[in-house]
Amino acid sequence: MHKVFMLLCCILTIGARAQYAGYTLMADSGPFKTQFATMAQKNTSLRCDFVQEKNLSVLSEKITSRGKFWFRRPDNVRMEYTQPFQYLMILANNHVFIRDGQKENSVSTKSSKLFAQINQLVVDCVRGTAVNNPDFSVRVFEGGQTWLVELTPVAKNLKDLFQTVTVLLEKKDFTPARIKMLEPSGDNTVITFSNKEQNVALPDNLFVLH
Repeated sequence: MHKVFMLLCCILTIGARAQYAGYTLMADSGPFKTQFATMAQKNTSLRCDFVQEKNLSVLSEKITSRGKFWFRRPDNVRMEYTQPFQYLMILANNHVFIRDGQKENSVSTKSSKLFAQINQLVVDCVRGTAVNNPDFSVRVFEGGQTWLVELTPVAKNLKDLFQTVTVLLEKKDFTPARIKMLEPSGDNTVITFSNKEQNVALPDNLFVLH
């Protein structure tokens, strides 16, 4: 279980109350939230590539991983790492399934509030409901081609894991372009999405918990 928990944190894992170059804080984010929710409802699925960069204070070089990402409403996620190592994470039916090489583990999010919160965060960032997550305070910034949503945890257990989570959303379709997580230690994880395909048919077996 500890292995699953740490991997989820790495997947999800700039400073608190920061300002962001090229972005302006929106005094009233109400219209944005309404448009975000409307567009998110139209996006039933997402298939794309991703690059994850893990920056650790104890290492001079960042750790870069690559893989494939799938999402299907309401809350099915598959994240498959292909380089440099093979990892698989599936979120479905209130469970988290992890395959790390030959090792497999499955955990029910109902058994842990923290697992449930992290699971919800992953889904919210893709589904378009992150701005309504009660576990975070939210600020919205407007840029030229993207919106920046800053999520600061208010729940004590999440504060121990994240200082902030920022999500860049494409203005053209409100899909995530990048998710960045800063940990209290100063380490951070950045996931960048590319080659996105929306509203494509995704087979059920992608989200089967093996």
